[in-house]
Amino acid sequence: MRTDESILRRQWMKKSLVLSAAAIGSVELAAMPRANAQSLVYEDQPITHWRIGLVLTTPVTCTNVLATFPIPTDWPEQTVTVRKQNITPHVSRWEIRELGGGTKQVVLQMPRVTAGSTAEFTIEVDIQRSRILPPDDTSTLVIPKRLSRDLRLYAGNSPFIDASHRSIREAAQEVEQMDADSDWHRVELAYDYVRDKVQYVEGDLKNASVALKEGKGDCEEMTSLFVAICRNLKIPARVVWIPDHCYPEFYLEDADGNGHWYPCQAAGTRQFGRMDETRPVLQKGDRFKVPEKKTPVRYVSEFFRCDRKGSGTPNPTFIRERLDA
Repeated sequence: MRTDESILRRQWMKKSLVLSAAAIGSVELAAMPRANAQSLVYEDQPITHWRIGLVLTTPVTCTNVLATFPIPTDWPEQTVTVRKQNITPHVSRWEIRELGGGTKQVVLQMPRVTAGSTAEFTIEVDIQRSRILPPDDTSTLVIPKRLSRDLRLYAGNSPFIDASHRSIREAAQEVEQMDADSDWHRVELAYDYVRDKVQYVEGDLKNASVALKEGKGDCEEMTSLFVAICRNLKIPARVVWIPDHCYPEFYLEDADGNGHWYPCQAAGTRQFGRMDETRPVLQKGDRFKVPEKKTPVRYVSEFFRCDRKGSGTPNPTFIRERLDA
């Protein structure tokens, strides 16, 4: 069975409909110009509107309520604008917590919510997500020689990304021995290796090494395996989470020493160095430390805790819904 954390993550990822690429195929796109030949191009898509947060209804009095939930934030391919906040007086304190790598969550407290009442903390946001086109020239892109403190977060093991496992180290050695005419091509060889070795099959969440051994896995396992192999090749890599799906990004530097994150689609239609997905980015990364958990988590999910005064069960409902479906 998948862990409770994984089940919560899947529920969070599947709560709402999203705008498909086919649905916007007729829209005229505006593309941001390239800074240089190694840069990505971002094609703006129509803005979508979302409601995100917590609604608590309870037949029993709750005290010392603590709740957290992740929120979408800005990325090079995404802009998030707050339109409206709905916060009932029950909420005494709230803040936006930075979790590293750009991922954020709301942390809120409510001293007391009496039986029969409804407490709410929701925000409405506009999200503009762009398609990503690959760079024109990849020949001069290189694996970084030194990693900053931030990049080292994407260089080792993570939950279910057991990069140090012997079988994954051996897989990376196989890729390293293949002929490659550039570092970009080296990453592409790792990409093709994963897609050749692992057949897409939905199932229980498992370590990347297990997916490699069994030769099957879904988008999470295929993404994890690609990330793990890249990290063995000294290439920073991380997971990008979107509704009902995930895919990897890898990091290379251009001739001027400027680093860029490049996406690829581990499971599904072949997309290397580009991304046609227009579903909003929920978070990026795969090793988060949150105070509510004792060990690092792969994905930041919702959290709720309270003290109950009497019999009954509170009903916290975490919301992520599109308002213009």
